[in-house]
Amino acid sequence: MNSPDDARTPSGRYLPGQGDSPAEPNGSTRPEPVENQGGITVQRALELPGLRSGLPEVMAGADRLSRTVRWVHAGEVPNIASLLKGGELLLTTGLGLGTRPAEQRAFVRRLADRGIAALVVELGPRFSRLPASIVDAARAAGLPLVQLHREVPFVTVTEEIHTEIVNGHYALLRQAEDVHRRCTEALLGGGGVPQVLGILADFTANPVFLETADGQLLYAAGTGAAPASADPLQIWDGMRGGREARATPPAGAVLVDVPGGGPGSGSVRARLVLLAVSGPLVTVHRMAAERAAGILAVVLMQARQEEELAARGRGDFLTDLAEGRITPEDAPAQARVLGFRPGEAPLLPVVMRLAPELSPSGNWALLARAVLEELSSVGVPVLLGVRPVEGRVPLLLGLRSETERTAVADRVAAALRAGVERAGLERAGSYPPVVVVGVAGSWAAAGAGLRHAAETATAAQGLGDRPWYDARRLDIDLLLWRLRDHPDLAAFVDRAIGPLREHDRTARPPLLPTLESYLAHAGRKAETARELHLNRQTLYNRLARIGELLGTDLDDPQTVLALSLALRARRHIP
Repeated sequence: MNSPDDARTPSGRYLPGQGDSPAEPNGSTRPEPVENQGGITVQRALELPGLRSGLPEVMAGADRLSRTVRWVHAGEVPNIASLLKGGELLLTTGLGLGTRPAEQRAFVRRLADRGIAALVVELGPRFSRLPASIVDAARAAGLPLVQLHREVPFVTVTEEIHTEIVNGHYALLRQAEDVHRRCTEALLGGGGVPQVLGILADFTANPVFLETADGQLLYAAGTGAAPASADPLQIWDGMRGGREARATPPAGAVLVDVPGGGPGSGSVRARLVLLAVSGPLVTVHRMAAERAAGILAVVLMQARQEEELAARGRGDFLTDLAEGRITPEDAPAQARVLGFRPGEAPLLPVVMRLAPELSPSGNWALLARAVLEELSSVGVPVLLGVRPVEGRVPLLLGLRSETERTAVADRVAAALRAGVERAGLERAGSYPPVVVVGVAGSWAAAGAGLRHAAETATAAQGLGDRPWYDARRLDIDLLLWRLRDHPDLAAFVDRAIGPLREHDRTARPPLLPTLESYLAHAGRKAETARELHLNRQTLYNRLARIGELLGTDLDDPQTVLALSLALRARRHIP
């Protein structure tokens, strides 16, 4: 075996422990190399007493000593590579390396292909010095290769390195738990999502973002140490702008899902995005982000619950007002508590009703938030509530004057439809939401107006799609809806248009649409033909066939009235 002095060669090989090793991890504020966070590097392993006592000499891969050692394995069999998973520091005396240069080169290549961290060979009976075939193969493969000039107990080396690895992971856990503790304290102190993201951004020294599951930005936080020009929103636009960019995260980014729903639901409510801008992101940063994600899940769930409870509370108030359980004298004071201060302005009642199949199961908070954000541009005081059981959204708006009723109704209806779309509650084949606008008036009239609008919105389900309906113009539909369970209404519909309904079940073209259009245009044949894309003669033939089947004169006012009522009533008849 070579003498200790032989270990100090002029070839530029690095011999650990000669005065330029990094500081001890527990005794210095200098951070470990990025590659070493959460593990131990080959370099650090060579500096521990066990391997240091063997006088290690780096024969190849001196520039790759920062590789992380995941585990230590000792073995002497030729096929040892098949027993490894990658990241190991392999200790051997060389008995399994083979006797021929080709065998030795193949042995090294297999280890390199397996992705081990380093190969450490103890010199002794098998090798007095590593053959050139082994050294050259390690250099070609970029595999750190170390020879030990003195015998060392492999069990001691294994215990030391494994202890370092475990201690390193424990240190990371403590750092991540410290971030978790600080986030929890921030929430208990009245903070919210921005404070949690700020703590995480300062810890990682990089910007942190919270986005929806489909990539829409919710919150952004920059690190306090970053230059003033490093605006996180500008960083987001530059690095995460555009849907294609969101589909592929930037290099070095860390993405952590914020769970939604109950335990084991597997749903994702939001996503934490850490971008490597000021420096790389390492294992401990992901660990901290995963703990922060758990806190954010609770915060978002609580916010949604509080938001939904508030929206339901406003809905209960508006319903109590409509049902007369709150007097007009008490209503203004209770409305002020809910944040609604219209002053002496006329109050405009509005009700939106969703189709039954669109009623948002568990998404009422999302719907309320989306609608309120859309309504912020309307420019008038708004009190919005939700009534999940009835599937409707009641509102009161404060007008400057009754003359702006139509203009405000247009803007409110557009905002309500946009909110429904943002909440993802539009579905092909379903009836669109129905928006009914009542009559503007005082607090004394507001309750009756809300009740009338709510009932009318129910009766209007299935009518043609309009931005909004005037409650006063749907009184006949409301009356027919109230009579929907009365057998006389079904009998009336059958007498009035029963033959047409029977015809349309078996014959083509259907005639009910022609009759509806004809009555909607007050008997004006030219307009009816244009709407149905028919020439006049074809329309005349169809009208004649309708009169023949019904045995009536379509020019008789009483007949026209009865047919109009029957066509409206048939929507409510099973």
